Amino acid sequence: MVTIRWKIRKFPYNIYRSIRSSFQKFYYTFRSLTYNHYMDQSYAADVCMEPLVWFVDNFTHTIGPLFVVAVICLTASVVGIAYWIGIPYWWNRNPFFCIILIIIGHWLLLNVSFHYYMGVVTPPGFPPQDELITEVVSICKKCIAPKPPRTHHCSVCKRCILKMDHHCPWLNNCVGYRNHRYFFMYTVYMVVGVLFIIIFGFDLAYSGIWLSSDDYDDPELEGHPVKFNKTGALIPVTDILYLDTNSLVQDHINDGIELIHPWKKRAIIYMALINTGVLVALGGLASWHSRLITKGETSIEANINKAETLRCLNLGKIYRNPYNFGPRKNWKIFLGLIRERSWFRHILLPSAHEPIGDGLTWHTIHDDGIEGWS
Repeated sequence: MVTIRWKIRKFPYNIYRSIRSSFQKFYYTFRSLTYNHYMDQSYAADVCMEPLVWFVDNFTHTIGPLFVVAVICLTASVVGIAYWIGIPYWWNRNPFFCIILIIIGHWLLLNVSFHYYMGVVTPPGFPPQDELITEVVSICKKCIAPKPPRTHHCSVCKRCILKMDHHCPWLNNCVGYRNHRYFFMYTVYMVVGVLFIIIFGFDLAYSGIWLSSDDYDDPELEGHPVKFNKTGALIPVTDILYLDTNSLVQDHINDGIELIHPWKKRAIIYMALINTGVLVALGGLASWHSRLITKGETSIEANINKAETLRCLNLGKIYRNPYNFGPRKNWKIFLGLIRERSWFRHILLPSAHEPIGDGLTWHTIHDDGIEGWS
């Protein structure tokens, strides 16, 4: 006689063991098919960023002209509003001071326009194709061509760039050896320009928006609403027109702020938003590039120098940037202030002077001296 013993208590455990065994088989099969010895967080991040990199490489050059048009339109709108509202406001307050502001404002506008135009139309500099390069540090894997020092390949322009810093979509151009100074000076003058507008437009914005909104919230009137004018006569509300900027200034001087036209309020709000955004964005960018120039490096070289510093540190050595001649010398080299070039003529005023050297060979701190650079 056969005795059947039911092992009910082991049934859940058997199910768990079966599921676990199946999962382990799937896991090890998947790992064996997808194993990568070089897998780490950086590799995974690069893989995730690949679609974005592909979009930048293939479409940045196409949509670049749209960015240029956007910069021109935004700048023109801010300047137009300054002419429409700002100049009449300050002219009625103080004509002499207004003339000074007009001179300073047009000096800033001239520099902004000049350096942006030069940054857009000036090629960043390319290695010669049919000439012998005396000093070559490597071969570009994409161009299959000799690569001079401080030269890097731009995946957007699809060619090597001398002393490449980055590709700027707002310029629709690479920032490199020949136009790096134009790019930096544009950011600096743009930051100074928006600060100029914010400082001297603050009183107008404050009095034209906040004060006029807070001080003139009249209660609703029943029947036919009326108001008193300055002579004490009754006038219907429907006959009251929004005052222009001239009357706004006069009333501010005498009896307080009165309402301005709603479109002018919207324009002032638009100016505040645009200028604040530009100040934050370009202010941070100009500050970052100032630190790079002080250390004698570009954005790409900053990452390279950081990696080299860590590598040498692990070997018990100290890495020195070969192009770092000290803050003062680095700035003179970057701005091209050699051969009796002056700050007033070549920095404070628009100047199209060429950068130092040829972009192919570079002096380093290991050279005996830098003749003709001071």
